[in-house]
Amino acid sequence: MSIEVRPATDFDDVAALVGPKKPTSNVCFCLSYRIGSAENRALRGDKRAKRVRELCHQDPPPGVIAYLDEEPVGWAAVHPRRETSFARNRLIPHVDDLDVWSLWCIRVRPGHRKQGISHALIDGAVAHAKKSGAPAIEGYPVDNRGETVNLTMAYVGTMGLFESAGFAKAADTGSTLDGFPRVLMRLDLRDPRKRAKKA
Repeated sequence: MSIEVRPATDFDDVAALVGPKKPTSNVCFCLSYRIGSAENRALRGDKRAKRVRELCHQDPPPGVIAYLDEEPVGWAAVHPRRETSFARNRLIPHVDDLDVWSLWCIRVRPGHRKQGISHALIDGAVAHAKKSGAPAIEGYPVDNRGETVNLTMAYVGTMGLFESAGFAKAADTGSTLDGFPRVLMRLDLRDPRKRAKKA
């Protein structure tokens, strides 16, 4: 079985992965970091799903989806940081002025965990950001020091998961989740030769 990661342009697949069980519920759809908090709170009932449908038709879409034999099994939220709440988040630092992309949510469908889907999602998010011209991509996982992370809070990923994808710690943050500190992990996507000329 092969895992393929594609841009999240299909609303039904996004809804299957991060939509609430009750379609009119005012939670999830992975919007809390993607749009402003005022808009996020204001979206009620079917307006929430409608807003996500709109995002799926934008360029770039709101994330990427992992497919296993054409079945959507995983989701990663990835987008230019300037268009997310991380642009204004006081707890997550900006380490430089690069127009970086943020990768902030990794979800694998129950029944499909421990199959390498999280790794494929990060690799797919990186490829998507690079193809879209991102100079770098960063994530904000927990430094769980090998301890178990509550599955409900595991959506941010772990430091080890990001390290295995080639990311390196760029900064500490002021944020914690489930009792663990979150760190800023960064992967430079620029051509090494161009980086050397600018240095």
